[in-house]
Amino acid sequence: MRSATTNTIFSLLVYFLLIHHATFSLAYNKNDVNDSIYDDCNINMIKWRIGAIINPTTRVGKEQKIAMEMAVDDFNAQNSKCLQLGFNFAYYSHGPAASLATYLAKKKQVHAILGPLTHQEAALFSNFDDEAYKDIPIISLTPAATYSTILLTEPTSLIHMSNDVKFQMQCFAALVGHFKWRKVIALYEISNSFSNLDFGLITHLSDSLKLVDSSIEYHLAFPPLFSVSNSKSFIQEELEKLRIKNVKVFVVAQCSLHFGLVLFEVATEMGMMGKDYVWIVSDNMASLLDSVEPSVLLNMQGVIGFKANVNVKTESFREFNVKFRRKYRLEYPEEEEGYPSPSAYALKAYDATWATAKAMEKLSRSDSSELVKSILLSDFEGLSGKVSFKNGMLYQKPTYRIINVIGKSYREVSFWSPEFGFSEDLVEYNGMTLKIGNGLEGDLGSILWPGGKQTVPKGWTIGGLEKPLRIGVPARGAFNQFVKVKFIQERNETLIDGFSVHVFEAAVRKLPYYLPYVLVPFYGNYDEMVEGVSNKSLDAAVGDTEILPDRYELAEFSQPYIDSGLVMVVTERPRLKKTNFIVIKAFKLKLWILLAVMSMSTGVVIWLNEYVNENPDFSGSFPQLIGSMLWFSVTVLSFSQIWEIITGEVIRSNLSRLVLTTWLCVVVVVTACFTALLSSIMTVPRLEPSVVNVDYLLRTNAAVGCNNKSFIIKYLVNLQFKPENIKEISSINDYPNAFEKGEISAAFFVVPHAKVFLAKFCKGYTKSGPVYKLGGFGFVFPKGSPLAVDISEAVLKVSQSGEIRQLEEQMLISSNCSSSSAVEHDPGLGPELFSGPLLISGATCGIVFMISIARLVRKHWLYLSSIIANSANVVLRCASLVLTQCYTRTVGSRSVKDSNSVIEQIPNNQQNIEMTEVF
Repeated sequence: MRSATTNTIFSLLVYFLLIHHATFSLAYNKNDVNDSIYDDCNINMIKWRIGAIINPTTRVGKEQKIAMEMAVDDFNAQNSKCLQLGFNFAYYSHGPAASLATYLAKKKQVHAILGPLTHQEAALFSNFDDEAYKDIPIISLTPAATYSTILLTEPTSLIHMSNDVKFQMQCFAALVGHFKWRKVIALYEISNSFSNLDFGLITHLSDSLKLVDSSIEYHLAFPPLFSVSNSKSFIQEELEKLRIKNVKVFVVAQCSLHFGLVLFEVATEMGMMGKDYVWIVSDNMASLLDSVEPSVLLNMQGVIGFKANVNVKTESFREFNVKFRRKYRLEYPEEEEGYPSPSAYALKAYDATWATAKAMEKLSRSDSSELVKSILLSDFEGLSGKVSFKNGMLYQKPTYRIINVIGKSYREVSFWSPEFGFSEDLVEYNGMTLKIGNGLEGDLGSILWPGGKQTVPKGWTIGGLEKPLRIGVPARGAFNQFVKVKFIQERNETLIDGFSVHVFEAAVRKLPYYLPYVLVPFYGNYDEMVEGVSNKSLDAAVGDTEILPDRYELAEFSQPYIDSGLVMVVTERPRLKKTNFIVIKAFKLKLWILLAVMSMSTGVVIWLNEYVNENPDFSGSFPQLIGSMLWFSVTVLSFSQIWEIITGEVIRSNLSRLVLTTWLCVVVVVTACFTALLSSIMTVPRLEPSVVNVDYLLRTNAAVGCNNKSFIIKYLVNLQFKPENIKEISSINDYPNAFEKGEISAAFFVVPHAKVFLAKFCKGYTKSGPVYKLGGFGFVFPKGSPLAVDISEAVLKVSQSGEIRQLEEQMLISSNCSSSSAVEHDPGLGPELFSGPLLISGATCGIVFMISIARLVRKHWLYLSSIIANSANVVLRCASLVLTQCYTRTVGSRSVKDSNSVIEQIPNNQQNIEMTEVF
């Protein structure tokens, strides 16, 4: 028993010794392999060094530092080649980055530099005297900008790891254009005194806004906050200048996170985050809102902005996000209360570092000039999207998420891209932006604006007053159909109505925003009302206000809502009748000619048909035949003669009877119309204007009337009327009395007023003379008012819908008159009314004519065929003679010498034979 146990223990010991020996051998062999690889790498090791310039005092700089370190760690962990990658940081706060780039190149001997270098700084760095540093690639993490006015040539070693800033400005313009704001105020923080990027922002923004019919009313540049002793006080002073302006749409084109937070804190304290205000921030602040404390966002309620779109659903981003948050909290524990989620700037820094490391891995030696080419050949899917370059710039059109700050966070309301505009959802796939979802393009959904309102702000105010617009209306106009002001004493209320008021209300309903206003009666004349709008005592004016050059100098007018012109209205008088040839006026000349032609054609066709059918009554010599044909054409109009012909006393052919029957129908209809119209012409009285033109009034020194205190007075004086002959009339109802008493011989109205007058007094008055074109009726606004543009667009929409025309028919030109008092057109009838019967008669005549011609040809075919044969023989003989003459002339054109030599060799008799054959 003991021996068995001893044997078992011994066997186990041997087994463990064997396993230990095998494990030791494997480990020894593996160490030998590693040592051999290590020895080989020591011999062929490639050493690369990357330099990075960051600002450790900003959130962007901290994120970029963490992301770059993570990229180097991840690359070294995955790299299996003999590549030694070193990394050096250079920290700056507010100084130029070019000097730090020089430090990294000279002191640290780096082969590539990453950082926020601008065009100018990169150019300064590449223009150093030392040729060794000219080819060092500079990967710029600052937004690129393309200008036509760059003073320094861009270095070939500069690579942009960011999109062109113009895309951000286009996104600004898309938001402004979507909500139809006509003017904006642009704000930006100066980022670098060594760059013209700040000026380029405004240039690109202005160009983009022009495409959506908007413009920059005013732009303000803020210096960096570190250069100001009291930043809040300085921002407050600058915002005070902007608060008094009418435009309330503020575009923050560029700013750091710290500047933006101070800006909105001050704006909230000043009441500039209330209703009617609009604030739009760009990507460089919106992308960092995840990193701020939620309580800070309470100062940004209603702010909209856009941030770079990042696909957060990929596995690579999730892993990066977890590692980034852990590393960020370890390195910056004082910011642990925040939300250290990586922004697009961190992702760009990671991808830039990774692209540089991958490019170094492809090279066999440390050569900066080759490194630039290798980086530009990068093509991979990074955390920020597709990483590839074209012309030294990231070849990637960005996609932005539109956000709206609400409460202690924000929500995404839409996406925007240069290809698709606004859309429900956009994704990146293989470097392309794809549109998915079933949302309608251009829809931004529901947005909460500053002040807690969901109604889109109009983006401007007049005078900055928190009250409705005071819109003046003329209370003493001569035509109250346009504006009627009535005071109800029992209710102590003023009612304002009329055509112009209804048109304005319809236009306001078409505005994309709510417009509070109150109508105020104005008891002066129209010129004084326009002056009131100009001096800001009135915010606008609504009425039958004519657009004139001198008024346009004072104020701005909307699109005319009704056309206008100056026209003369006079009384009517009986027209003197001219009895000579009054019978002929029943028909127009065209109809008389057509009836004569049809009558002759009918006679000719009937005669020809009877002649072919050997009717003895239609025979005789040629002159007799022509005379009979013409006489028959005249007598065919006689009813008695037609009746005799139809009964068979003269005509024998049925075709002739058919022609006469159709013509008889035409004659009956024409005769009936002729009799009726001739009776009307001889019995109905005709009226005509009592004054034909203005020259007659001037020659006779006649008095004329117009509206009281109207611009028409000046217009008539310019037409050479004497001031004492111009009578001012205060009401439309006073004009008929002035005409009856002979106080005026004519009245001058604008066309809309003339329509109203003639609709009300439709008997005894008419328009006469030319129409002098005017600007039309429009609404009045102060100079530069954005409301004028919006109302003009709304007026066009109302006009296109037909609503203005309906209002005009209902309120202006509706009349109780049964008929017009005068017939101005020519009473004569034309051939259009008889086109049907005449066409049938003509077609019948044509068919019978063709049949008669066919019969005539068949009857005389033998005679005609002999004539045709003889004519053909004559034609052939003439053609033979012509061809002979042509041939003779062609032979005679040859050389005389050659012809003589040939003739001498031919005998005379042979020549005569040939000539005889020719002829």
